[in-house]
Formats: sequence, C-alpha cells, structure tokens
Amino acid sequence: MDFGSRYQNWYTKAIKIVEALASDRLDEFISYYRVDPKRKIMNGENFVIQDYIKGIGPAPNAFGEKPFEETQVVIIRIINQFQILNSLESRIDSVLADVTGHLLAELQDKELEAATKLTKINKRAAGALAGVVLERHLQQLSKNHNVTVRKKAPTISDLNDLLKKAGVYDLPTWRKIQLLGDIRNLCSHQKSKEPTTDQVDELITGVNSIIKSLF
Repeated sequence: MDFGSRYQNWYTKAIKIVEALASDRLDEFISYYRVDPKRKIMNGENFVIQDYIKGIGPAPNAFGEKPFEETQVVIIRIINQFQILNSLESRIDSVLADVTGHLLAELQDKELEAATKLTKINKRAAGALAGVVLERHLQQLSKNHNVTVRKKAPTISDLNDLLKKAGVYDLPTWRKIQLLGDIRNLCSHQKSKEPTTDQVDELITGVNSIIKSLF
C-alpha cells in the first residue's frame, strides 16, 4: 500500500477523534492536509499533504533547484498532526467524565419523574425511589470532591456529615439534606407512620434541587 492510501486511511480515523475530543483544534488539524481554496501561489508555507499525495510539487529552476523540499514540508505537517492527536490523551478523562455526568443527570431526571408518578399509587415507594437518587448523588459528590467514605454502606446522614465536614456545602444545605433523609427514612420503614403526600412531594422537589445545584 502506498503512502497516499495509508495516510488517507489514518486521516479518516484521526479526524473523527479530533472532531470528538478537540473541536477547537479541528481547523488546524485539517489545514495541514487540505489545500486552502484561497491559495494563489504555492510555496513552502502553504504546501500541504494533499498536494504531496496528488503528486504536486514545486517546479525546479534552470539549475534544477527547488524553492523548497516538499517531502520535508510534508513530514513537518504530519508531525504537527501527530502532536495534536497525542495531546488529546489529556482530554479523554474529562470528556468521559462529561459524558458520564450527562448520562447520570438524565437517569436522575427519569427516576424523579417515575417517583412523581408513583406518588399517586404508593407514596412510600415514591419516597424510597427519590431517596435512592439522593443517596447516589451524595456518593458521586464524595467522589467528585475526593471525600473519603470509610463505611461500606453509608447512609444519607453519613454522607451528608462527611460532605459538610469537608466544606463541600454549608450548614443550611446540610440541614435541608438531613430533612430529606428523614422523610426518606419515613418512607422506607414500613413500621413508621404513613408519609403524607406533602412530605413525599417535598422530598422529590428537594432532591431535584440538590442534584441540580451540587456537583
């Protein structure tokens, strides 16, 4: 397989990676390959990989000398593209985190929607589901802020205390989460008195506020 075919195969894959992980570097990446449509005179500054693949190069003068060596220019262009691609490794973790966070937010919204519908059927089940969303979000908050959780199965109260102690949020937020945790416990314990519709609504609304404001 000649250079043109091998490069085209690589470029087709590489440009998708750059587009997905670094759209701000995409134009630069493309510029090393594609001929500028506004180019009037070809020189060593605007000679690109596409020229080389097409067999286009500078014409030698009467002494057989070329104004620039096209192979050396293309090597530099390809190295520049490799450097852009290699630099994207540092962005992979942040991109994955963004995707994970987006998917988690969608899941939380769906679960709270389900909890709202459940309120009309079974208030305890609705409150328990909202409580699961809150507990999972506090666990994620702990990871996001490098808060060490030593218990294997921490409760909402445990996580709330740790996050408050670590300074992730203030006392009013801690109190709000404690109240939500109390309502969740009321819903989860069958021997407790029946939670009211207002309490379950307060729990769902409160959890929605927490997941939308604490990251």
